[in-house]
Amino acid sequence: MLALRLARRAHPVVQLRRLLVTAASAGTGFLLLCALGHALSHPHAPGGSVLRLAWCVAPAAATVYFAVTIARTDPGTRPRPGLSAIGLGPARLMAVSAFTTALATTLGSLLALLFFLHLRGDLTGMPFDGAAADALAAHEPLPLPAALTLLLLVPVIASVTTALLLRPKDTRPRSTGPRTRFMAYDTFDIGRRAATPAGATRYEEEPTEEPAPAEPAQPPAPRPAPGGLPWGIAVLAVGLATETYAGRSGVGSGLALPGGFADSPAGVLAGWLLTALGLALAGPGLTHLTGRLLQAVRPGALRLLAGRVLQEEARRIGRPLGVVCAVASGAYAMVNLSSGARPSVGPLTLLGGLVVAGCTLLTLATAAVEARRAHADTTAALLRMGASAALPRRAALLRAGALLALFGPLTLTVAELAAWPLAV
Repeated sequence: MLALRLARRAHPVVQLRRLLVTAASAGTGFLLLCALGHALSHPHAPGGSVLRLAWCVAPAAATVYFAVTIARTDPGTRPRPGLSAIGLGPARLMAVSAFTTALATTLGSLLALLFFLHLRGDLTGMPFDGAAADALAAHEPLPLPAALTLLLLVPVIASVTTALLLRPKDTRPRSTGPRTRFMAYDTFDIGRRAATPAGATRYEEEPTEEPAPAEPAQPPAPRPAPGGLPWGIAVLAVGLATETYAGRSGVGSGLALPGGFADSPAGVLAGWLLTALGLALAGPGLTHLTGRLLQAVRPGALRLLAGRVLQEEARRIGRPLGVVCAVASGAYAMVNLSSGARPSVGPLTLLGGLVVAGCTLLTLATAAVEARRAHADTTAALLRMGASAALPRRAALLRAGALLALFGPLTLTVAELAAWPLAV
């Protein structure tokens, strides 16, 4: 009930984010049910059904990633002072976040089931009744346990991941054992009790030294650079090498890539996955490097502000930015390959691409908005000190331009290298 009340009283923008999570879950659930329909229509060709189900992993992963990001940035379940007094501690807020995520994704799965049954012709009274009856095996009874199992995958994974990431962390110092705790218990008080005469009711005042002059406050140390850049570059290089070797080997594996690329080597898919993982790992490091480059060679106030913010928020926006670059490179490669004599992209492939691209872009936008809110106090302090009101906007434009100048050519280069093995 508490989660439902928090969800009902949330800000309209927060409600819009949850509706987007529901839409993404509905698209992923419909793709999973279509894979089940293909299995019912082709019982003697299980390989094609398994391949269709495997291609649903990318939309499902993007949906879970987006749902977890929305749960982490939900202001309604963020720990605040005073909430523990009314029973809303970190553990309770974590449970509320997990339940809210499960609620949004389950609603999307139910919408996918209703739309799937409507296209099969099982539900009537609406337009397009039974429009895809042949493709969705309307002549076969739908196995309800299998359908529910597929539809519950995204809600269960998203809610469990949210609970694991938002679980309260124990920051209390760990003791080495009972003996250590006994020896450390009120040691100075025991010494003073031994020195107190019999019958005394108060401890003797120990001589105190003159207080040392207070040292000037030191500015907080800058956050260290993310350490995933070398690993990301290494994984990216391995992925490109795997694609090149598999593409030039000329041995097809019967693997059908989206868009009708039949009989493609399985190593190409493995190379694409490694390339996407490398870009995601290298994203925070590249963002931090962009911030350092902005501050190089006698920076002014504008470049210094933009670079410091990029360095501070490298972990927050770097990972979603790397994922967006991976998706953009894959889409660019598929468009280049489809522009020639290759077959066109089908509707289910288009739906999966929209789910993946939409979730990654919305995740990046959410991270950017949260980064802006995190530096709202810094912006207000600059304005109080007399800075121009246009300075934060100019710094934001400079950050966006710098990231585009670095990640844009990188994405195009990776896309060309990824498409080259299949084009030759």
